Amino acid sequence: MGEANTDVKLDKTKDKTKKKSFFKGLKAEFSKIIWPGRQSVAKETTAVIIVSVILGVIIKLLDMIIQFGLHNLIIK
Repeated sequence: MGEANTDVKLDKTKDKTKKKSFFKGLKAEFSKIIWPGRQSVAKETTAVIIVSVILGVIIKLLDMIIQFGLHNLIIK
């Protein structure tokens, strides 16, 4: 019976060591991140908004053209 308790204690110690090692590695990886500056984020956000609006307009125009074509095809 004493052996089983020793094995359980060793497993718990290994788990704690793995958790500590994981969090140390995680902290090291987070320190490597290069966060973009405020100006860069503003430029990229503006670009995303402009591209989204342009694509929305293109989709709307295509929808109107297809709708017009189908409407005329059905009526004739």
